[in-house]
Amino acid sequence: MKVFSRIVDVQNELFAYRKQAKTVGLVPTMGALHEGHASLVRRSVAENDVTVVSVFVNPTQFNDKNDLRNYPRTLDADCALLSECGADIVFAPSVEEMYPQPDNRYFEFPPVSTVMEGAHRPGHFNGVCQVVSRLFYIVRPDNAYFGEKDWQQIAVIKAMVSSLGLRVNIVECPIIRDEDGLARSSRNTLLSPDERLIAPEIYKVLSESISYSATHTVADTHDFVVEKINSVDGLEVEYFSIVDGDTLQDVLSWDESEHVVGCITVYCGKTPIRLIDHIKYK
Repeated sequence: MKVFSRIVDVQNELFAYRKQAKTVGLVPTMGALHEGHASLVRRSVAENDVTVVSVFVNPTQFNDKNDLRNYPRTLDADCALLSECGADIVFAPSVEEMYPQPDNRYFEFPPVSTVMEGAHRPGHFNGVCQVVSRLFYIVRPDNAYFGEKDWQQIAVIKAMVSSLGLRVNIVECPIIRDEDGLARSSRNTLLSPDERLIAPEIYKVLSESISYSATHTVADTHDFVVEKINSVDGLEVEYFSIVDGDTLQDVLSWDESEHVVGCITVYCGKTPIRLIDHIKYK
C-alpha cells in the first residue's frame, strides 16, 4: 500500500494503472476509520482492480469551528486498518494541497440538499460537494463508495454527479452497527463511557417504530420516536423526518411513497455529540 500527500503523485501512480485499463474504486473518508469504513474498502477491493482511499478532514463542510477542531484525526491507525483491508493507495493531503486557493464554487441541489442536514447545517453540503468533486477530478474513479448512514449525503452526491456530468458510479453500502445497534461513526470515539451506554437507544427506538407504524399514522410514528428518545436522559432529538427515500420530501401518509425512510439526528451527552441514523419503513 502506498501513501501519498500530493495530488500529482496520486495522479502519476494512477496513470500507470489506467494504461493497463485497470478499474479504479474510491472510498472518500475523513479518517478516524472504523469497521463501517472497512466494509466500504473491502467492497471496493472486491469490485475494482485498484482501490484508493482518501483521508482528509474537509474544513469547508463544517459550519461549527469547534466540531472541526475536535474531529478525531488518527492517520497512523487509519493506514494500518487500510493495509489490512487491501487498499492500494491512501491519499492524505493537507488543506493547502486540496485548496491551494479558496474554493468559491457553490453547489445547491434542491430539494435534496436543502432539507434536514441542509437546513440545520448551512453550507455543509456545499462543502461536501466541493471536496467530493475535487476528489473525483483528481482520482477519476470508475466507482465511488459511500455508506448509507449518511443517507442524505448520497442523494446530494448523486445529484452533483448528474449535474456535472461526471462518469462515476455511486455505490451505496449498508450501515455497519455495533452489537448493541449503534451505527458505527467516527464521532462515537468522542462519546464518554456513560454516553456510549445511552446512544444505542436511538436505534432501539427507531426499530420499535417499525411495528408501531403498522397501526399508526406517519404523524403518530414521528411523535412516538421523538418523545421516546427525548425521554432518555442525555438524548435530545434535533430533528426526525419521515420522507420519500429518493426525493427526501416529507410524506404525510404511508401510501404516498414506495420507499419511506425515517432520518434522525440526536444530540448525545452534555458536550453534546451529534449522531445521525435512519430507519427504512418500506
